Amino acid sequence: QVQLVESGGGLVQVGGSLRLSCSASGGTFSSYALGWFRQAPGAERECVAAINWSGGSTFYADSVRGRFTISRDDANNTMYLQMNSLKPGDTAVYYCAQGRYFVVAASLYDAWGQGTQVTVSS
Repeated sequence: QVQLVESGGGLVQVGGSLRLSCSASGGTFSSYALGWFRQAPGAERECVAAINWSGGSTFYADSVRGRFTISRDDANNTMYLQMNSLKPGDTAVYYCAQGRYFVVAASLYDAWGQGTQVTVSS
């Protein structure tokens, strides 16, 4: 079945930018909803952005709206999360996920990457 791998995380200063990538192997993104989730230490995993199968609809958490942009490139089985104007509160492990539904509930996504650390320092 599909395997997802995140990349692009790292250490960035407040106000900086990062672009996370999620690549799939053993399957394709076509016809699947995709999402980016993050989990800070001691916190529950939560959805920060999602995109439907066609790319025509997107969701953003209030905390990232206007700063983050989710996109997908199905031809290359890759999706991205462009993160701008980063804040210390964005520090977390970021996970990409694939599922059958355009939703924000993590339980409804059925394929996950291992996560990539994003640290925003002052």
